[in-house]
Amino acid sequence: MASIAWSDQLLVLAARLGHAVAVTDGQGQTLSFAQLSRQSHQLAHSLLKQGISSGQSVGVWLPNSLDAVLCAYGIRLMGAAETPLSWSLSPQEFQWCCGLAQVKWVITRAERMDQVRAWGLQPLLIEDLLPTDAAAQPEALPAVCASDTGRVLFTSGTTGKPKGVIYTHAARWIGEQMLKATMPFVPDPGAKLLLMTPFVHGASLLTFAWSDLGGHVLLHDGVHTAQIEPLLAGGELQAIFAPPTVLAKITHSFAGRRFEGIRCIFTGTQAMTAPLYKAGCGMFGPVVRITYGKSECINPITVMTPAQTDAYFAQATRPAGACVGWPVPGVELRIQAASQAQEDANEDLQSQAQGEVYLRAPQQCAGLIYPEGIVGHDAQGWHATGDLGFMDEVGRLVLTGRVADVIKTGGYRINPDEIEEAQSGGVLCSALCVTSLPSDYWGEVIITVAQDVQAGWEAEARDRVAGLSKYKQPRLYVALPSLPRNAQGKVSRRQVAQAVLKRYLLSDGPYPALQPVSETDAEPH
Repeated sequence: MASIAWSDQLLVLAARLGHAVAVTDGQGQTLSFAQLSRQSHQLAHSLLKQGISSGQSVGVWLPNSLDAVLCAYGIRLMGAAETPLSWSLSPQEFQWCCGLAQVKWVITRAERMDQVRAWGLQPLLIEDLLPTDAAAQPEALPAVCASDTGRVLFTSGTTGKPKGVIYTHAARWIGEQMLKATMPFVPDPGAKLLLMTPFVHGASLLTFAWSDLGGHVLLHDGVHTAQIEPLLAGGELQAIFAPPTVLAKITHSFAGRRFEGIRCIFTGTQAMTAPLYKAGCGMFGPVVRITYGKSECINPITVMTPAQTDAYFAQATRPAGACVGWPVPGVELRIQAASQAQEDANEDLQSQAQGEVYLRAPQQCAGLIYPEGIVGHDAQGWHATGDLGFMDEVGRLVLTGRVADVIKTGGYRINPDEIEEAQSGGVLCSALCVTSLPSDYWGEVIITVAQDVQAGWEAEARDRVAGLSKYKQPRLYVALPSLPRNAQGKVSRRQVAQAVLKRYLLSDGPYPALQPVSETDAEPH
């Protein structure tokens, strides 16, 4: 594949669907397919006039909005490397990511122009890049070089500073075709898909795929229950993208309700627990589709259809871990059962060939950007995911934790995911995280941290892990106003531990305890 005809592809889509609505944002503003093509082509031409060339990184610092969609399409039309930056990044995170990706230009809104300029970057006001002539026809652009850098993403940064992830235009195109090929159904023209997570990752991938098939994307900036309730109740939606954190908010906010008409809930990014699946199934029916994707290899890596997901959770017994389904055609997986990874396995999984998951796929990234430079995959093209797991007896991938998250306590090596899964499903807190604090006596002390707690939450959480081995049971329990999350909305265990240590001092020893740093801090629970 020498080139990708992004421009031709979008022009054909606009000619076919014309004035049908492609995208609606949370404020009710819309883009038809014709407008999407015209405005993104104009944006592409405006970027070319800035002297930006193929493969160069262009930062996009915008909230979920029609502008973000236009930038995603426009940048790839002219061959540059779209570098989406979460609207919620801190100044330090923003500068770190821009430095890694060697960003020079940043498309943003007026209120952040001065910030971008102060950091030595060239701001581009989104309004200045869009067409002023509503009747102008889009001017076609040549195909772009398939091997040029087409997108730069960033890892979640849960175990350290984010790394840059380089995708070629070819990998972007292949990933989109694979995602469309594994859709549970082809949406009818105008069929609505609700997206509420940041556009920088999964939401944008589904936007490209759903729009290419003629569907209508509803792009909201967060989970706003007052906005989504009429959509759910009115039967307007055919699909929702709801990672477990989003699905948990929906099932909690509308507990006891039943919504009809949803044909698929796309989910991934985190483990789906049995209690959360039960809640989602009770609210929407057996329509949950599980996939596995990573910043380093975009969806789909593995897929479990709604019917397969329902059958899996209907089993009387399931192994510890999160089943994410079968590899899709073209994706190769292997388990590197190194001695270190084998030690990390808990006794419930000793019969399985558990280890670190390695993958090789046509849509995976070309390499990772570190401060020291770009690092590619191994000589055979395999990528070490950092995830622990095993292939079950029918060939599905089951994830059991992260190599970097393994807790070493009292001579044992523990996967916190197992403890979190056991404690999930309680009703006296809205979310919890299992992490660890450094300890001279234990090595690390396992701790459960919860938010939005009610009286009795600790007893409830302790009861739910009573069946685990004693050394796996958390020694400390504490409540925080909120659990720190990264730009993709995932709870960061490292940041949770840091947040606890800002409020409390660890009294070490055989019976560790937490003491508030000051009398004004919240008491441990």
